[in-house]
Amino acid sequence: MTPPVFLLPAPALDEIVAGDTVTVDGHEGRHAVSALRMTNGEPIVLVDGAGRRATGVVVATEGRDVVSVQVSSASVEPASAPRITVVQALPKGERGELAVELLTEIGVDVIVPWAARNCVAQWKGERAERGHRKWSDAATAAAKQSRRARFPEVAALHETAQVAELLAGADVGVILHESATESLAEITPPAEGNVVLVVGPEGGLTADELALFSSVGARVVLIGPTVLRTSSAGMAAVAALLTRTSRWTAGTGAAEMEG
Repeated sequence: MTPPVFLLPAPALDEIVAGDTVTVDGHEGRHAVSALRMTNGEPIVLVDGAGRRATGVVVATEGRDVVSVQVSSASVEPASAPRITVVQALPKGERGELAVELLTEIGVDVIVPWAARNCVAQWKGERAERGHRKWSDAATAAAKQSRRARFPEVAALHETAQVAELLAGADVGVILHESATESLAEITPPAEGNVVLVVGPEGGLTADELALFSSVGARVVLIGPTVLRTSSAGMAAVAALLTRTSRWTAGTGAAEMEG
C-alpha cells in the first residue's frame, strides 16, 4: 500500500530538498497523529497541490496534531498534457460531490460547475458558496486519496454562455448526449492544448444549449450503448479519452528537485 498523502499548501514545499525536516500541523497533523496514529519510521508523502511532492518518514510526533517528517526525496510533477476540463451540470443531492470525486480520481485538471437549464439543483446566494465549498473539499479529499500532487481547480459556477466560451477556446470540445450519432471513440485528443468535455444534467440538454455549443465547434458524441448518470458519465468519458493520450503512458514522472 502506498503511503498516505498530506497537503501542505504553497509555499511550504517550495525550497524543500532531501535531508530537510518538515513540520505538519493543524488539520493535516491532527489527521496523521489522531486519526491514522502514525508513528516514527512510517513513510509519508507531502504535496502542495500544485505539483510539488516530498517523500519521507515520520521522525517525531508532538501532542495530537504535530508531525515531523524527514524528507528523503523531493520532486516537481509537470502539468499534464493535454489539459482536461470537465463542465459538470449541477446534479441533485450528493451526486455533485460524487461526480467531483470521480473526476478528480481519474485525473481531470479543471472541474467547472454549470447551471444548465434543466438542472434540478440550483446554486444561488449562500447556497452557491456552500455548494462550491463542498465541491472543493471533495476534490481535495479525492486528490489526496488518489495520491495526486496536482489538485484539480474547481471553477466558479458557469452560465451557459460562459461554457460556450470555454468550448470556443478549446482545441477539442466534446458534448455528451444520448442522441448523438458520432461515437466518443472517433475523437482523437491532441498531444497538447485543452480538451473541454461537457456533461449535461439529469433533465438533459436543451435544443438551444446543443445548438449553441455546436455553433462554436463542439462535437456531440455518444459514450456507448448504455445511458450513464450525470455523476458517472464524465469519469467514463475522460477515461476513454485518456487511454489515447500520453498521460496514461507508463514512465511519465516527476522532475527531481536538486539539493
